[in-house]
Amino acid sequence: MSRESWLVVIDPQAIFASPDSAWASPFFDDVMPRISELSESFGDRVIVTRWMPTADRSTSWGAYFAAWPFADRPPSDPLFDLVPQAVGLSERPTLDLPTFGKWGDSIEAIVGRGAHVVLAGVSTDCCVISTALAAADAGAHVTIAADACAGSTAENHDAAIRIMGLYPPQITIGDTAAVLAER
Repeated sequence: MSRESWLVVIDPQAIFASPDSAWASPFFDDVMPRISELSESFGDRVIVTRWMPTADRSTSWGAYFAAWPFADRPPSDPLFDLVPQAVGLSERPTLDLPTFGKWGDSIEAIVGRGAHVVLAGVSTDCCVISTALAAADAGAHVTIAADACAGSTAENHDAAIRIMGLYPPQITIGDTAAVLAER
């Protein structure tokens, strides 16, 4: 990993942190200090994303919001705000997308085609894995900082890490200490 690598912090939002949310990860508070440490190391090469409820309801997202009506709120709802610990992780504006996977033209335009990215954030078993697989398909080199990712449950986190571990050399699994040691 080179200093030219990028850190992508996926969805450090209230909807995934608040104990009152149906989507809260019980491990969210555990990973935020690691995410902050990684962010400091990456300096101006940090992108923070937010999931936003702006998908077209005439698509399969309509059924999704019917299944999760608590999340069908205006994008300005505080539930979609970054948690206080995530504010300031990046000098860049957040990348707000209505998709599980955050990889696409928006990120690739910033980091470059074939770049190396380190992924951290929530939820390991949804948005992180969706981002990692799309990034690998697009030719990016991906490292998952597994201990800086929070799953919906410990079992789902472990399962997602195992699945992403099936994609070497495009996707490698590491931890915060290993990522920092290579910087």
